[in-house]
Amino acid sequence: MIFCNLFLIGCSGDFLDKAPISNANEVEFYKSQKDIETALWSAYNSLYTLYGPESLPSFYGELMSDNAYSDNAAGRIQDYESFELHTMSVDNELVYNFWNNYYKAIYIVNNIIVSAEKLDFASRDALIGEAKFLRALYYFDMVRAWGDVPLVTTPLSVAGSYAQGRTPKEQVYAQIVEDLDFAAAKLPVKTSQRFVGAASQEAANTLLGKVYLTMGNKPKAAETLLKVYGKFSLVPYADLWNLTKKNGASSIFEIQYKGGVSSPYSLYWAMFTPVDNRVVTAWGGGFNQITDDLWNAYETGDPRRSISIQNGYTTANNSFVDVKFPIKWKDAAAPVAGLREAANNNFIILRYADVLLMLTEATSDPKYLNEVRARVGLPAYQAVGYPAQYNTVALALEHEAQVEFASEFHRWFDLIRTGRAIQVIKNSSKNITITEEELLLPIPFLVINQNPDVITQNEAYK
Repeated sequence: MIFCNLFLIGCSGDFLDKAPISNANEVEFYKSQKDIETALWSAYNSLYTLYGPESLPSFYGELMSDNAYSDNAAGRIQDYESFELHTMSVDNELVYNFWNNYYKAIYIVNNIIVSAEKLDFASRDALIGEAKFLRALYYFDMVRAWGDVPLVTTPLSVAGSYAQGRTPKEQVYAQIVEDLDFAAAKLPVKTSQRFVGAASQEAANTLLGKVYLTMGNKPKAAETLLKVYGKFSLVPYADLWNLTKKNGASSIFEIQYKGGVSSPYSLYWAMFTPVDNRVVTAWGGGFNQITDDLWNAYETGDPRRSISIQNGYTTANNSFVDVKFPIKWKDAAAPVAGLREAANNNFIILRYADVLLMLTEATSDPKYLNEVRARVGLPAYQAVGYPAQYNTVALALEHEAQVEFASEFHRWFDLIRTGRAIQVIKNSSKNITITEEELLLPIPFLVINQNPDVITQNEAYK
């Protein structure tokens, strides 16, 4: 399936057939404002791949955690199991594909930035801001998953790319902050964004707040996130997944899809339903199925569980299958393309509850967390009826984030950021013992093999 453009204004195949990674040539350097705007469609299109159901955020952010397991039996099964069971190897094809996908996307945005900087038109800096927001998002995913990664900010030739070694993560983070500072200063506010779904000032500040938290700079995180606080509102939880209420008052940055076989459709519903079910969906990918750890994490009376998870299904032969799976992206009316539903669900990367929970993380003030709980009718932190086992703000926050963002690719990133990943995965039903070094993915063998004198391997995989 090839998605045309992300925001549904028509489609031209010329910008979908980009040159290979770091293979710059004259035609790639855009000459006008219209060229830059057209190129940005291709940049946004990268999100379909980078945040799809079979993506780095999905498998690293969710499948590696205590929230999810894979029940898919197609292709190289061990590659999926490597994420679920933390048995990662340097020849994992998924990891190699993820690496390439990010650098293909980075090549596109670097081309846009370098080309636009040579032009002079009124909206130039805002368009560059969109590209820099995307570049920051891409590098943020990469640096969290791999640590030191080659930092490329210009379109490199093939020869140049082979000579590019890994950049210390501190420098990568510095570039991410620089890009997001620029984006926050130059992008319009969300109510004035260029089109529905475009990067905005608030999206840049929300992502920057998360970056500062990951860097351990809580004061800067709080300062940045407070710029977004109060500009959005918490909608009813079910509305977040209502196909008629996309891009609602909680949405900060959301990937746009449109259902239908001839449209840019989403695959979350098809791929996150039980494998080969033939009842819930036409087939079902079996990815990111729900563990009992996540199911049991919900408090009695929390409506988010029934909105987020289905507890089994009945086959055509009237047999009940006891399997828990995500239903946030349910689209029962989606037409089938082959064996997969051409669904109409958007995917939300940043939303207002994220801002509120991050503010509690940055300030240790539970008032922001309590706003999230009040929205679903649950008692405030330490109030009568609040679960006694979450007796610190940090534990309360960890619990709230787990159930609020279930299956949304947050969990493993959050646990690593707070230093809790190793303990949580050991104490979960997975009962897996890992080291600090194994929190990072391996640099793909084929990447190192291209330039073994320059590209080094992460410690756990030497």
